[in-house]
Amino acid sequence: NGGNSIPRLTSMSSNGAGELLDGDGPDRKKIKTSECVREGILLGYGNPLLDISVTGTQEFLDKYGLERDNAILAEDKHKPMYKDMVDTFGDKVEYVPGGATLNAIKVAQWLSGVPNATTFFGCINKDEFGKIMENKAREAGVNTKFQYTDKEPTGTCAVIVTEKYRSMCANLAAANCFTEEHLETPENWKLVEKAQYYYIAGFPLTVSPSTVIRIAKHAQASGKVFTMNLSAPFLCQFFKEPMLKTLPYVDILFGNETEAETFAKENNFGTTNIAEIALKIAELPKEDNKPRTVVITQGSNPTVVAKDGKTTEYPVIPIADKDIIDTNGAGDAFVGGFLAQLIQGKPVEECVKCGNYAANLIIQRSGCTYPETPDYK
Repeated sequence: NGGNSIPRLTSMSSNGAGELLDGDGPDRKKIKTSECVREGILLGYGNPLLDISVTGTQEFLDKYGLERDNAILAEDKHKPMYKDMVDTFGDKVEYVPGGATLNAIKVAQWLSGVPNATTFFGCINKDEFGKIMENKAREAGVNTKFQYTDKEPTGTCAVIVTEKYRSMCANLAAANCFTEEHLETPENWKLVEKAQYYYIAGFPLTVSPSTVIRIAKHAQASGKVFTMNLSAPFLCQFFKEPMLKTLPYVDILFGNETEAETFAKENNFGTTNIAEIALKIAELPKEDNKPRTVVITQGSNPTVVAKDGKTTEYPVIPIADKDIIDTNGAGDAFVGGFLAQLIQGKPVEECVKCGNYAANLIIQRSGCTYPETPDYK
């Protein structure tokens, strides 16, 4: 356990209250799982992107050849747009630290209620946007340990809202410069050792797959919990090799129905049935004898969980169309809610329930944001 005195998940009470037993023998004491959430228990590595969000105009979209209700990666012609947004819209610009992994980590941090329960690794520049990113993430209670580069500016995602439509344009920039060397720093590796749970979205497989594997191998060798996300259909297609190399170490895999279908097609599963796909992924080879759990969300349809050769469906919280403001970040929020219960040793049904709570809340707000305090029960 990297020298930490951590209660082991040796017993779960049958009512799902989630008691842990600390120590061995007759003197073991029962402790409430919320007491187990401590500083540094959950570590994430991902591509940090500062969301620069504004209510814009059709004229501004046209200037950069952007379409309403669309998401693209930035090309050279879009690079000047980020500064232009700030110059054009001034104090109407909102800054939210984001990127898939950081979104999930922020939500888990918010629900945990323990300062610095989460740690985040990623690469930024020490430029103006980098400073905003660092300050905002720290305000959210996340212990950020960024790697810094001067080769590229801090990664950004422009979010331009016109009426109810959003146009998103992401420039990975500095996020693409992360290297495994960051783990060589003793203070950073200590944070890896201190963590008991790990979450990495699929996107870093395009940047530093060796970092992902190294953290995953550490988790497996230490009997800890490593979780990951399929994240996007293109990753299942074009980054299949690093994904399949990482899977033997993955204890819990997240994804949505489109990603699951793409994964199944790429790996010749011969089925488009989500429950069957989830089971087949769960049964793929694993480095240890712990069963893999696969969690597939399906928008407004029930979430499918595959484990131990069987699947269970969990309905989502119903919501009227008129109450949905922004579905961007719903998947990340679901993962954050799930992880917030997982790090307390709660059973899968409680993890899914909290995931659904977080996703339902976030889609009623703009961007991956949340109120000051959660009201999850």
